[in-house]
Amino acid sequence: MGSRSRTAATGDVTTHASISESLSAVRLRTAVEADIPALMRIELASFSDPWNASAFRSLLQASAARITVAQLDEAVVGYSAVLRAADEAELANLAVEATWQGRGIGRTLLAAAQATAAAEGVAAMYLEVRESNRSARHLYEALNFATIGRRRGYYRQPDEDALVMQWRPGPRDAPHAA
Repeated sequence: MGSRSRTAATGDVTTHASISESLSAVRLRTAVEADIPALMRIELASFSDPWNASAFRSLLQASAARITVAQLDEAVVGYSAVLRAADEAELANLAVEATWQGRGIGRTLLAAAQATAAAEGVAAMYLEVRESNRSARHLYEALNFATIGRRRGYYRQPDEDALVMQWRPGPRDAPHAA
């Protein structure tokens, strides 16, 4: 599996009423074993170097990992995978089914990952993204990730550099006292 962070979600958000209505119907929940076929369907359609089912199974069992799925009606339409180590987190994967991209689902998954990280006291979240993936970069920048480096030749199929991005929770991200 490795910790290569990838994203297939777009950052484009359209304000059309039907899209807003469908987004409000999206429910986020923690992934379970029964979600693996849907995760694999999205993974295989989204990435040229996909994870396999055993990678997802391992993450579901790992205490330092969280896979969140976006569900619309009964269908899983996207997911995020976040790994934790000490006070840092890594967005290892973010993908949205192609027919649902551009509707804010990737943004919703990422914002939820950030909110959870902030509530858990994470000092920074990192990710890698293909330099050519402009829609993902736009999404990350819109949610306050900053490019802090480059990993040459990080991706395969095709070979490409990764941009390393970082997000640090600010005061607005801190959990509110009751």
